[in-house]
Amino acid sequence: MDIMESKSPAQIREMIRQGQWKDPTSGLCRGYVQANLVILPREWAYEFLLFCVRNPRPCPILDVLDAGNPEPGIAKGADIRKDVPKYRVYRDGKLEDEVEDITHLFTDDMVSFLLGCSFSFEKALMDAGIRIRNIDEGKNVSMYITERMCKPAGRFSCPLVVSMRPMTPEQAIRASQITTRFHLTHGAPVYMGDPQGLGIKDIYKPDFGDPVTIEKGEIPVFWACGVTSQLAVQSAKIPIVITHSPGHMFISDLRDEELTIL
Repeated sequence: MDIMESKSPAQIREMIRQGQWKDPTSGLCRGYVQANLVILPREWAYEFLLFCVRNPRPCPILDVLDAGNPEPGIAKGADIRKDVPKYRVYRDGKLEDEVEDITHLFTDDMVSFLLGCSFSFEKALMDAGIRIRNIDEGKNVSMYITERMCKPAGRFSCPLVVSMRPMTPEQAIRASQITTRFHLTHGAPVYMGDPQGLGIKDIYKPDFGDPVTIEKGEIPVFWACGVTSQLAVQSAKIPIVITHSPGHMFISDLRDEELTIL
């Protein structure tokens, strides 16, 4: 076992806080829930909550922190301002910066949302003998903006973002059966096969993350992706929003199996 796989979520978060891990988190702390992060002013929190409720596949809610509180309920002792490898800062809907610590930006007026992430079901897939190509190749997962529109809520409106993992058709069927149980980490795939069906013109040019190898006999399998939330907050042109950088997730103390449908 790789030494990073054996570390606990608290140990990984401490490494991140100390600047010892700055890379994507896919493959880390297998069996523990990873989360997308959105931090925004209290004035916008209800509308964003409504957007998530209306679009539970890409934006399943794991935790909502009170305004000004940096400690998630799903990770005691954690600090949402320091425990993500890389953050994105948006102002008025435009990306301004990527940073490794947001303590200087976090105010008592900010509400933090933690949303489910597909990295959380990767262990279950691997336990079933399904390899995860981006992990095997040491890359970030491939993510794409689709032509499917989410349900709008107030000032929030955007297209669906999906993550992709190549598999054989047989593996794709098994993966669908497995991930259906993980309803708070995106659940079953939303689409399989020809990417043009989602409006994706070039599968080897993802909008976020890295391209991965698709071998002969494999098809792309797409899951709803929490990066959808980043397009949503950009659409609202909020004065300031802080998110994780795609692929650089918050690692919680929740076990994957705690969120499954039995």
